[in-house]
Amino acid sequence: MKEYLGEFEELVLLTVASLTTNAYGVSIKNFMEQRLKRDISIGSLHSTITRLEEKGYLTSSLGEPTQERGGRRKRFYQVTKSGKSALQEIKDLRDQLWVTAKPALSSSK
Repeated sequence: MKEYLGEFEELVLLTVASLTTNAYGVSIKNFMEQRLKRDISIGSLHSTITRLEEKGYLTSSLGEPTQERGGRRKRFYQVTKSGKSALQEIKDLRDQLWVTAKPALSSSK
């Protein structure tokens, strides 16, 4: 069964891909807030990340402990092959819809 990719899930996946090797909770939240110009709840972000991991679209690994975090380790995320495929599919769908909707959305009407 093909998994549905929601809008917020898509944004999280795109953000993780954009951050490459520096994608962890706070960096994802900050990146998204800067671009979306709205506050992101850390709880909704973490539940979305968990859901994306369950769908197989993200994987995670723990980084090294750092002094600045009191010896705690950051959890870093990466987009999986199936996550990349899901993003490509949703992009292709959106592109097709924009092409078909373009005449109706033109400013001359």
